[in-house]
Amino acid sequence: MSTTFLKLLRRLVQKGNLRIALSSGEQAVLGDGSGEPVALRMIDEEAEKAILRDPGLKFGEMYVDGRVVIDEGNIFDVISMMKANGLERAATVSNTVTALLHVAEQQVKSRLPVNRNKHNVAHHYDLDGKLFDLFLDQDWQYSCAYFDPPDIGLDEAQTAKKRHIAAKLLLKPGQSVLDVGSGWGGMAMYLAESSGVEVTGITLSEEQLKVSRGRAAKRGLAGRVRFELQDYRTMANQKFDRIVSVGMFEHVGMANYGNFFSKMAELLAPKGVMLLHSIGQAEKPWATNPWIEKYIFPGGYMPALSEVVPAVEKARLMIKDIEILPMHYAQTLRAWRDRFTARKEEAIRLYDERFFRMWEFYLAASETAFIYDKLLIFQIQLSREQDAVPYTRNYIGEREAALREFEKTRPPLERVEF
Repeated sequence: MSTTFLKLLRRLVQKGNLRIALSSGEQAVLGDGSGEPVALRMIDEEAEKAILRDPGLKFGEMYVDGRVVIDEGNIFDVISMMKANGLERAATVSNTVTALLHVAEQQVKSRLPVNRNKHNVAHHYDLDGKLFDLFLDQDWQYSCAYFDPPDIGLDEAQTAKKRHIAAKLLLKPGQSVLDVGSGWGGMAMYLAESSGVEVTGITLSEEQLKVSRGRAAKRGLAGRVRFELQDYRTMANQKFDRIVSVGMFEHVGMANYGNFFSKMAELLAPKGVMLLHSIGQAEKPWATNPWIEKYIFPGGYMPALSEVVPAVEKARLMIKDIEILPMHYAQTLRAWRDRFTARKEEAIRLYDERFFRMWEFYLAASETAFIYDKLLIFQIQLSREQDAVPYTRNYIGEREAALREFEKTRPPLERVEF
């Protein structure tokens, strides 16, 4: 089996500098010698067999279990090298069939009339808050930052993201805002403090709800910002002047886009504006990576715009602006991964070494997805009426300039308590 495994690696790794030690004791150097050297060691033959059968799922599992060991370089270097060479080189009849079975399973699950949203959210977002404190910015923004200008740090980039979104929402004092998927409350608090609006944030995470309520109370915002444990689908008899949703749409599921936008249209006031910020793909995908779907974001799916726009049109919402942010999430994930790995011992004390490797793999694999797999961020601005948004985009820069002035006088953010 080691011989078959080595043949597959020889076919895959044409560029790069990979030293591989197989479970049989055989060693080889693969690639053209370019780039930084990477050394992999396989612990047992069963791990090699598993990866041959199902590389999309089993490579990550074997790494997390310590059955694939990296002696030189890191997991980002390994995944990056493989993707740079083109993973299709590793395709066989057997692992292609397995990949198609993963696709079929996800397609079926996404269409079952079973509401697992709260369970799926809890799987990820109800982890110990100390984990997220290891790598997020001071405001705990767990979504793509906006690196404008490109050389700013993570905290500045997350502030720039909030500023950019607030500008597109065209906020006015006294307006009501719905934040769908409000996280740990940072966006809602920024909007309320910067623009004098009243914000309702909804989440399905009990841990996020507890933290966000505590943060709003500490900043004296409890009267203007409220957070609820609420599924957007069951909201009724309410209208909001503005709706914002950041990093939540990826959890809606491909079969539910029509219901999502119909509900947003129902909740949005006639002259209202909505801003949707989501991970997407440049080409229509079929399924989420099976390892990510199983261990990190069950039920998650990142759509192409071609899958989103028909649902928007059917809900009779008007697309007023679409902006693509192609590499900002790669930078964000790099910053998160650097912070997380720098605090490895703390992460291991929170959980264990296996959990550390799982999250290291998740952050590295996600970063490479934006570099090699045509993932991107899209921001879609929506309204119900033609004149709800200015006819040129000049207002975005003008409003961002005003928000920068607000940020100079904003009281510092307190440390998140958990």
